[in-house]
Order: sequence, then structure tokens, then C-alpha cells
Amino acid sequence: MADAFASYDLAGTKLANRIAMAPMTRSRAYGPGATPTDLTATYYAQRAGAGLIITEGTQPSVAGQGYTDTPGLHSEEQIAAWRTVTGAVHGAGGVIFAQLMHTGRIGHPSVLPDGLHPVGPSAVKPAGKLWTGDGLKEFETPRELTEAQITATIADFATAARNAIAAGFDGVEVHGANGYLVHQFLSANANRRTDGWGATIEGRIRFGVEVATAVAAAIGGHRTGFRISPANPYNDITEEDTEQLYAALLASLAPLNLAYLHLIESPDRELTRSLRAAWPGTFVLNPATHPQITGPEALALIADGTTDLVSFGALFLANPDLPARLAAGGPYNTPEKSSFFGGDHRGYTDYPTLAG
Repeated sequence: MADAFASYDLAGTKLANRIAMAPMTRSRAYGPGATPTDLTATYYAQRAGAGLIITEGTQPSVAGQGYTDTPGLHSEEQIAAWRTVTGAVHGAGGVIFAQLMHTGRIGHPSVLPDGLHPVGPSAVKPAGKLWTGDGLKEFETPRELTEAQITATIADFATAARNAIAAGFDGVEVHGANGYLVHQFLSANANRRTDGWGATIEGRIRFGVEVATAVAAAIGGHRTGFRISPANPYNDITEEDTEQLYAALLASLAPLNLAYLHLIESPDRELTRSLRAAWPGTFVLNPATHPQITGPEALALIADGTTDLVSFGALFLANPDLPARLAAGGPYNTPEKSSFFGGDHRGYTDYPTLAG
């Protein structure tokens, strides 16, 4: 029986435990040029007791930004700022991966520099609205990526991965979930292409596989994770043939010997089990607990072999010393939703620890 509090070998990187901090957008990249601040370093260092920290979604290019005040990894300025964060986490004994997130069609021109516009696999407008500096605005129809632009975007991911290593990260996670660009290519409604980047299951998985391949070639598969969210309709996503789609995706990713696969679980536990069985390496699970947040009971999924690691989101946000609290059986701070996105230190770095 696996012990959640025992150390774990993640493709050669030693983790103190099997408890991961899930990536969570916090919209506090207030430094110049979409850079994290000293407060960001404090935030992550406070949570260095995690076996693995996965950062908030970080755009691999200027065009990859979809939300206000999210950080990037595409400039020297950003690399230098992230070094402060990774140094603080390593100084506290932690391991930290950067999540690379291109939001694709989920964005708005007002969030991007002049002349840029959200892009996607096809010119299909998503339903919904986005918070911008000028309030809520409806999503707009994205510009369909050309073949050359797809190739350039894949290269952007690889460059951002190299930048992450230069910034001191232990690895990166490719965000292939939650309706963002990689997931849009997997989707049947966002991807209506009839070329080699769509139309068939092989075409729809191609972009994600080529991004992972390029990133693994740039920094090593042992430093590359990949996140998926099968059957997740978030951000107006519709999939077809989910089981066959993800079976094909995992079969194509497996030869890359990636550090891990990170699953945002659907309510279908049998799908989780089939994906776990199909994946030859480390499996990280963010369990389906909606409308509740993932709680301490999720550790049983490690003990029974459902997963190798469990990732906690809001509970880790509110409890910087979460592994210690889980070991002690609580108590737990309650997350304050009003401070999830944007703001100052309140609801960010001021949650108390057991030590006070």
C-alpha cells in the first residue's frame, strides 16, 4: 500500500511526498512585462512542503495570454523574475514545475497588445464571457492558425520550456486541458479543420503530441509533464469519442517517457482507471469532487493504487502547510473565493499555518 507521505522518485527527481499543488491562476503578475513579483516568490515558497508544485498557467508567448495579469516565460525579464520564485522554493526544500498554458481562443483583444487577436484551430467563437480590464466581454471569433503559425506555436512551447529551465524550474507541465489551445485541437467543436491537424482522431491529437515532443526534445522527457481533462466541457468544449481519443493520445505520448500525466478527472471513475492502466509512467490525479473542493479523503486514492500522486487546488491555496495538516488530520483553513483572482497579499500569502 502506497504511503502519501513517503518520498517518491519522479523520473529521477526526488519528491518529499506524493502530494502535489495543482496549477491555479491567481492573476497577480504585476511586475513589468507580465512578471511574477516578490509576493509570488513568498506564495510558492510557503507551499514548498508539497512533493511537487505546479505553477499557475504561464503563457509561452505574448499571443498565448488570455487573462489579465498572468505571467509569461517568453522574455529575459520574465526568466529573471521567475528565478526569484524558483530560488525561494528550492531554498525551502521544494520542487517546482512551470505550467505552460496557451489559452488559444479563450481570450480577448483587449487583453493582448495592439494588433494581436485570440487564435484557435478553427474560426469558431466560444460561448461565454471573459473578465478584462474593461469588465466582462463576450469572447470573439478567433483567427484560425495557419500551418506556419501552428509550427511557430509549437516552437514557442519548446522555447518557453528552455526558458523555464534557465529560470531554475525543475520541469514544465504542458496544459492540454480545460478548453485551452491544446484541448481546442482535441475538441470536435473547436477544431473543424480538414487538414492534417484535424478531421480524424489522429489529426486532432497531433498538435498536443507535437508540442509534447518538442518540449521533451528541448528539456528532456523526464522534465516534462502533460495535463488532460477528458470529457470536460469547460470553455465550451465538446469532444467526440472520448475514450478512443485519449487512448490514441496516451499511446502517442507514452514513447516520450514523460515525467507524468496529470488528469483532471471527470465524474467517470472507470475512465480514470482505464487511463491509469494505459499510462506507463507516473500518474497524477486531480479527483472529481465538484461541487466540493478536493479534501483529505483523496489520499485514499494513493493508498488503493488509483493514482501515484494527488493534486490539491483550493485546499492548498488556503493551507500553505497542507501536507503537515493532512498528516495531522487538520484543521484546515477555508478558501476565500473573493481573493482567488487578483488583489494583494490578502487571500494570497496571509493564510495561517499550524505553526502560527
